[in-house]
Amino acid sequence: MIAASDHATALADLLAVPQYTHPQETKSERLRAELAALTSHHRACSEPYARMVNALFPHVQHGISSLADVPWVPVGLFKSHQLQSIADTDIATVLVSSGTSGQQPSRIVLDREAAAQQRTALASIMGTLLGPKRLPMLVIDTPSIIKGRGALSARGAGVLGMMTFGAAHAFALDDTLVPQPEIIARFLERHGHAPFLMFGFTFLAWQALVEQMPAGSMDLSQGILVHSGGWKKLIERSVSDVVFKDRLREQTGLARVHNFYGMVEQIGGVFLEGDDGLLYPPDFADVIVRDPRTLDVVPHGTEGVIQVLSLLPRSYPGHSILTEDRGVIVHEDAPGASRRGKGFVVLGRVPRAELRGCSDVIATTAAASL
Repeated sequence: MIAASDHATALADLLAVPQYTHPQETKSERLRAELAALTSHHRACSEPYARMVNALFPHVQHGISSLADVPWVPVGLFKSHQLQSIADTDIATVLVSSGTSGQQPSRIVLDREAAAQQRTALASIMGTLLGPKRLPMLVIDTPSIIKGRGALSARGAGVLGMMTFGAAHAFALDDTLVPQPEIIARFLERHGHAPFLMFGFTFLAWQALVEQMPAGSMDLSQGILVHSGGWKKLIERSVSDVVFKDRLREQTGLARVHNFYGMVEQIGGVFLEGDDGLLYPPDFADVIVRDPRTLDVVPHGTEGVIQVLSLLPRSYPGHSILTEDRGVIVHEDAPGASRRGKGFVVLGRVPRAELRGCSDVIATTAAASL
């Protein structure tokens, strides 16, 4: 079992320097060692996880020689089981995924240390984009989303987490998710002459800033928009990332727009979009792409299902998760790129026809093992 102090020290070392600076080879070896220790910790502290690993990843008994060897949990398993590596009395926060209608949400448990480390890790990532100062912040959401601290939705947790990087917060939407022009205008009158932060989930940002507000009614040219989630609804409307950015620029003057990829099932797994339009893992996380049928690692440039890894999840076994998203690693330590590591794109959900292959069989076996 990895000691809490050792885990905290390893994380602190990685968070003490600017993110995206470690070459992939150096980063991979550091992560391999720490993820192997985390795997041992979760096997010792979570009997269901230990049974799953013993049944599906017997090679772990002989050690973990690469990132590809780290056992993963199918993301859907968090919807049917509450996996944890801490006592019930140590649970400080429960994060609840939004999920789709009629689907069981994931419930992710954090103790106080995990919650604090999540905030520190997010600050280290966002600091590369926003700088050290807290900027005035326009939240593209309703204030009611952060009320009720017992179990936060993924959206509420995202808003609350990002609010720590802002000041003079203003909420742009009412409880029916309709823009409040007076509040937006008042915010821009006070803060719109200098850089300010904006945060919202992707579909809400599109709906509020493009569809529901007249073109030219807001000058957001000094804004920095960080957004994520809700792409399914936009894809159904034929709104791509390029269209999203172009329309925002045309209608509001907003030019600095950064998407990020992440999920409630893996705290710390926040992959922020760089200036080149690619997503990058921070130095304490990584991404692997696997064939959806064989689950073998595929070469860079080949589409597959995304596996995400992070050093943060110590309160539950979420340090290595096989998602249900398709992606491609475009390059690694590209010459001239402002960020080291893997630059990748997310292409959408893996078709159910493909998920009925090996990954579905393993997910079913994993559930049975639990």
